Amino acid sequence: MKSVGKTLGWIMVIVLVLAGSATAKPGYGTISGIVLDPSGTPQMGATVWLISEDAGGRTVSQLLSNQHGAFFTDRLKPGKYSLRVSLPGFLPAVERHVSVIDNLTTLLRVQVDSIFSSLDTLRRPSDAPKEPDDWKWVLRSSAATRTILQWRDADVDFANNAPVVDSPRTQRPRGLVQLTSGGVQPGSPSNLSDSPATAVSYDQGLGAIGRILLAGQMSYERGASGAFATVWLPSGVLGHGPETTFVMRQAKVGLNDLAFQEMRLDHSEQVALGDHLSLRAGAEFLHVGVMSPVSALHPHAQLDANLASGWTASFLVTSSTADVRFANSNPLQSAIADLDSLPTVLFRDGRPVFEGRWHEEAFVKHKLGEHASLETAAFHDAARHQAIFGSGPTTSPDFFQDGFSNAFLYDGGSVNSWGARAAYRQELSSNLDFSAVYSWAGALSPRGEMNTTAADLRNSFTTRNHHSVATRVSGKLPRTGTHFAASYMWISGATLSRLDAFGEAAYQMDPNLHVSLRQPLPGFGPAGRWEVLADFGNLLAQGYMPVNGQESRIMLVPVLRSFRGGVSFQF
Repeated sequence: MKSVGKTLGWIMVIVLVLAGSATAKPGYGTISGIVLDPSGTPQMGATVWLISEDAGGRTVSQLLSNQHGAFFTDRLKPGKYSLRVSLPGFLPAVERHVSVIDNLTTLLRVQVDSIFSSLDTLRRPSDAPKEPDDWKWVLRSSAATRTILQWRDADVDFANNAPVVDSPRTQRPRGLVQLTSGGVQPGSPSNLSDSPATAVSYDQGLGAIGRILLAGQMSYERGASGAFATVWLPSGVLGHGPETTFVMRQAKVGLNDLAFQEMRLDHSEQVALGDHLSLRAGAEFLHVGVMSPVSALHPHAQLDANLASGWTASFLVTSSTADVRFANSNPLQSAIADLDSLPTVLFRDGRPVFEGRWHEEAFVKHKLGEHASLETAAFHDAARHQAIFGSGPTTSPDFFQDGFSNAFLYDGGSVNSWGARAAYRQELSSNLDFSAVYSWAGALSPRGEMNTTAADLRNSFTTRNHHSVATRVSGKLPRTGTHFAASYMWISGATLSRLDAFGEAAYQMDPNLHVSLRQPLPGFGPAGRWEVLADFGNLLAQGYMPVNGQESRIMLVPVLRSFRGGVSFQF
């Protein structure tokens, strides 16, 4: 019966191919397929997500199998696609690198397996190069399909063969705990103080209503400080489909232990505008209470276009670097990063104000083969209140002093500039990546020697365009499993603010020298994974500029020298 069922399944697919060929559109390709259970019986009502690998993992179509288990779609741009098939009562199946050729029909036969017959918990050696205790557990949909979930002691993440983060039904709840010392944004009252803190994130599937990411962070020094973040993903996929983010932070800041409370509520929707366009748009509401409350509403939008094979373009309008998404971001790390997505708060004439940066960018990416890409962008930055970091004791009300260190924030005034960026990315090997970025953009710069009082300091700033060249190398050492990233950015001339904050966030580069290390700790078994963390910002302490005035000597700098270290545990 099983062989007869499979034969009937293939007959159904052939019929679909013949039918699809008759309606094929010139210049486009077609996919026809059938969904079968292990006995070869066609399955009705299976959901099929069709994802373009050439367009960065964008979902281009969502289909349902009919009463014969068949699905069909045409007018597909030639290229590589992935299919994710989901059916209640069965494990999802994934097919990657499906080729679509113009004027031809691609034939697919997808088998979904039940959870009772597909659970493979055999402990067996990995096919990877032999290392001590290198074993894995595997959950498969069938012997003919790909691994859904995989754990290896020598690897960091669960293997996931979908082109994007998998659907809720293929993920089990996961958690991450970090115990660190040092702020991600040292000197910023929008961040926890430079003191020991504990952060926790959790990834939980919600079945039919999607998936939720939860994160929290607590620190205690002169009173409790903490933050909470939650991200609801109705589609179950981070960076694809609608998203709702809520972040709240409360801390003690300032010389008088001011109570700082800040909230961010962001919602975005994603809409496919035909076969070549995708629009993500939304808005964020911000509210901060410190001495006196202040609120703001900031819209944001991003339009992505698939221009041709290997060519994509985007137009971005936003006010926050939190909108910059990384294709390889870990959802658990992303949830913790949302804890630091609150905008910078400054003081002007005794009242709190948001930094209020506005960014517009046109971006074009061209793939140079399988492992390299060239990216160019033109952008415009404007801010009514530009944040400037500094170090040194001061009692002026215009300097927002960190109560736990000598760091402070200062409102440098307005900035308005145009810029351009070119970047080259290369995957040198499976364990080594290289990036090089050139930027020409505007930043606040000193007019001359800054020898003035703090009250008149703002008048000694001006906006100038500068050149910058940056490189970044990241990867993993095969023997020790150490994950590393090192970047250096050279800037022509003296600057007081970030030259290209959105480009730095997108390529994970900071001015001057930045080094990041992640070292797995061996011997803890399959129950979880421990890592030692170390991040060094502005390691050579470059860019500090003295200001001499009536008060004691203070220093201004675009990026403070900082260290953040600790341990993390992922389970």
